[in-house]
Amino acid sequence: MEREVMASYETKKNCEVRVFESSYEMATDLAEFISQISEISVKERGYFVIALSGGPLTRHMRKLCEVPYNKTLDWSKWYVFWAEERAVAKNHSESNYKLTKEEFLSKVPILNGHVYSINDNATVEEAATDYEFVIRQLVKIRTVGVSESNDCPKFDLILLNIGPDGHVASLFPNHPALELKDDWVTYVTDSPEPPPERITFTLPVINSASNIAIVATGEDKAKAVSFAISDCNEGLGATSVPARMVQPTDGKLVWFLDEAAASSLEAGNDAYEHQY
Repeated sequence: MEREVMASYETKKNCEVRVFESSYEMATDLAEFISQISEISVKERGYFVIALSGGPLTRHMRKLCEVPYNKTLDWSKWYVFWAEERAVAKNHSESNYKLTKEEFLSKVPILNGHVYSINDNATVEEAATDYEFVIRQLVKIRTVGVSESNDCPKFDLILLNIGPDGHVASLFPNHPALELKDDWVTYVTDSPEPPPERITFTLPVINSASNIAIVATGEDKAKAVSFAISDCNEGLGATSVPARMVQPTDGKLVWFLDEAAASSLEAGNDAYEHQY
């Protein structure tokens, strides 16, 4: 990875921001980032447990389907979940599972039995309950780790998008789901973005992960990114921006941004200068 094409700087505790000049450079660095966490997790725990989001995120993972990663990663130790999913059939165009399968899962040898999609034949409430039960069973046998700070599952990596409104997973601004403390998985029936019914990890589960990555591209994300990251926004209704509430308890958060998504950050804060 050529460091001169990327800006990287530390912000708050356990938070790093990386800015890329091109989608190619972002995909290359993201692949290396995921690969390193996978190798460390397999070595230390025997498994690598990752939770994905929808949208364009899996397209940014395309480098993992190429040499050397497709040959060197221990795909048999991967366990795949979704931090959010739309309550639609698996073959529906809006299914995160469908998109991930087409863009990623069909191109790498992850075991089918290690891919945990939601029950698309159940109601959205039942699907959330079922999904949490599956995770709890895997926590019991320690396939999924457990947080040292609480009883939440400790995913090795959770990959998230951020919306123009600052939402992550399917946790939207000012939504009651943001306040949940005990649930691991919840459901939404009134998403401001279609489709309205979704399941989502809760904030305690997201914040318990060993590693969290938030990927943002495009100028339409710039204000949300700035509000989520910049210290100058403290107190300005910050709790209404879910991405700002992603604050890992014991893990690390890394932002992967293109220059457009980072544009408000750099314009509004002298600390966010490219480091060539």
